[in-house]
Amino acid sequence: MRSMSQNGLRLVWVYPDLLSTYGDQGNALVVERRARQRGLEVSRLDVRSDQQIPTSGDVYLIGGGEDRPQRLAAERLIRDGGLSRAVANGAIVFSVCAGYQILGHEFINDLGQRQQGLGLLDVVSTRGEGARCVGDVLADIDERLGLPPLTGFENHQGVTHLGPTARPFARVRFGNGNGTGDGFEGAYNDTVFGTYMHGPVMARNPHIADHLLKLALDVNALPPVNDQWYEALRNERIAAASQPA
Repeated sequence: MRSMSQNGLRLVWVYPDLLSTYGDQGNALVVERRARQRGLEVSRLDVRSDQQIPTSGDVYLIGGGEDRPQRLAAERLIRDGGLSRAVANGAIVFSVCAGYQILGHEFINDLGQRQQGLGLLDVVSTRGEGARCVGDVLADIDERLGLPPLTGFENHQGVTHLGPTARPFARVRFGNGNGTGDGFEGAYNDTVFGTYMHGPVMARNPHIADHLLKLALDVNALPPVNDQWYEALRNERIAAASQPA
């Protein structure tokens, strides 16, 4: 794991002009806030699609978006190469929905064609034939990550299949997740994470933000913070997801 600079955590929000349709910028706000609550200095950089992706970031966040912006984002990220180089150097990436699909090997774009992804996650995304996956989700995160249940809101037509080197991020109790019918939601490897959960997911699940911070700091624990309002939101949304339709 690469060490952070003396200036503290380097947080990069990738392509907010293309991939911030569903409020996922809230994830950047929560990670930044959780770091500052621990007294950690944070330098946040919002990188638009006409700018070069820096390779010196510690945590990269990517949100969801519509089909055409997703295609443009994938093309530009491949052409730029900065995100892939950052991951090769040990950076952490957390992606949502369209961003999740972009990190895989390929997805179906707005033209109905197979679009190359970055290949940072061993997943392939296709377009589902049934009803769109919309609604609250409750899932159990992979026990190896040591995190409490996942709550979020899904809104996608995509179906994402995991390859042999991708671990399921969570197993769904309520909702669709990856849309394959196997009960899995999202995928991850050591430092790259993908999920279909909006919400924004970090506001509903601040422990995920803390997990990214621990990876960036290379520590096993963080000083406690006041989670009163986060827990109130979590409990409300978990209760809502648990109610029968």
